[in-house]
Amino acid sequence: MRQFRAIVLLPGAVALIVPAMILWRTDSWNPFRFPSLPMSIVAHVAGLSLIVVGFVLWFGTVALFSRVGKGTLAPWDPPKRLVVRGIYRYVRNPMITGICSVLAGETVLFGSHWLGAWFVVFFAINAVYIPLVEEPALNRRFGEAYESYRRNVPRWLPRLTPWELPGSAEG
Repeated sequence: MRQFRAIVLLPGAVALIVPAMILWRTDSWNPFRFPSLPMSIVAHVAGLSLIVVGFVLWFGTVALFSRVGKGTLAPWDPPKRLVVRGIYRYVRNPMITGICSVLAGETVLFGSHWLGAWFVVFFAINAVYIPLVEEPALNRRFGEAYESYRRNVPRWLPRLTPWELPGSAEG
């Protein structure tokens, strides 16, 4: 129930509820409106691919936070342990990367500049919040282990090879 509440209230609202409201309020929601067939196919495949990648990152993050970190993605119930496994060996913020991927996919799939604007707003908020609030808090909680991780793993875009936590065979 802890995970479900965190998923619905945070990324669920950002990636599903707000976009649905934007589409509804801007009359952009029309699943039967298709541009020219070749462009429609490209847009649908690209949009759906981005959404699938985003959901894989989203739910992979939730699973790792629960299983390894013993917490949730919510600030009121954060992981008790620093998670440096799975996708976290490649990118520090896979949840944000995943949600951005879902939002970009929705923007492409629906061809909505309003959804594109929401994507930009969401990213801008996180581009300010994460380095100014979240990272200092993680540094206070996890000390040198987090500092080493932060220096070696990029914030948004994954590195090509997995990072190994010093002194750990698994990372």
